[in-house]
Amino acid sequence: MANLSHLRRRATLLRQIRSYFDEQGFLEVQTPCLSSDSIADRFIDPLMVVDAGLPGSIMRATTPSIARPPMMLHTSPELAMKRLLSLGMEAIYQIGPVFRRGDRGAFHNVEFTMLEWYRVGDTYESGMRFLSDFVEAVLGRGPAEERCFGQLFECETGIDPHAAETGRLKRCASKRGLAYPESFPDVEGSTDPTDVEPWIDFLFAELIQPYLGGESPVLVRDYPVWQHQMANIDGGVARRFELFVDGMELANGYDELNDPAELRRRNRAVNAMRTAAGRIPLPQEHFLKAMDECGLPPCCGCAFGVDRLLMILCGARTIDEVIAFPIEEA
Repeated sequence: MANLSHLRRRATLLRQIRSYFDEQGFLEVQTPCLSSDSIADRFIDPLMVVDAGLPGSIMRATTPSIARPPMMLHTSPELAMKRLLSLGMEAIYQIGPVFRRGDRGAFHNVEFTMLEWYRVGDTYESGMRFLSDFVEAVLGRGPAEERCFGQLFECETGIDPHAAETGRLKRCASKRGLAYPESFPDVEGSTDPTDVEPWIDFLFAELIQPYLGGESPVLVRDYPVWQHQMANIDGGVARRFELFVDGMELANGYDELNDPAELRRRNRAVNAMRTAAGRIPLPQEHFLKAMDECGLPPCCGCAFGVDRLLMILCGARTIDEVIAFPIEEA
């Protein structure tokens, strides 16, 4: 049953967020939820929409035969928002629903609310400061403490994540009594990012993340290069940052990559890994065309989980407590 007091708190929070960004000179935008482009991620799948109601289509009792590829409900408004930046917008934010196939649990619902923003001219450092200032304004728990991913990981495990190999990571998990998935790569001595990444993510989630942000928020920065996603790389690290409060990841930001050739290369590389894992490739043609034709100005951007922030503000233990209806009741 929906918690009405939490829903009222949600409305207050949304007004507070909009007021903050408006005062900072940002423009609220609204991009399509339905798109033929998608963020290409090894482990995140979009929801496919076979019948997108395109011109000439008719609702029938039987499944229609669709000649064109299906469209997708976006997993993030990132690509469309960057297209707006390429057209000349400078400081924009968006609050709205995003969708991720199979995401379900105490902190996950297939549909959830994301706040995302981008500002031209922001650097890696100023982007992190803006996030810290914002979360202090809405949460009131002091400025964020910055920690480097490599230092956190090595301090807890004794392993440098930037030069890790699977054998040591597996032995660390076993020594700490962690039950890891049988599907994890079990290639002794491999330093291939495809093999290493699941182990790094698992150990971080089990041994480090639960203890981050218990008093003041923690900003983790400078991730391994193979966790670059769409971030620039400099000094042997990905210029990516994440914010944690009460052991939950609230935000994920980048010093945004704006090299069209490198964006295409990364898209091909991720889709090759998706195909090898039995997942469908995810196109970004509208986005990549915009990058080729107009380019993306230097900027920093961040995605922020509104539902998780509301969980913290309301003292809720699950996402179901702060949304109107979970996926099973929608």
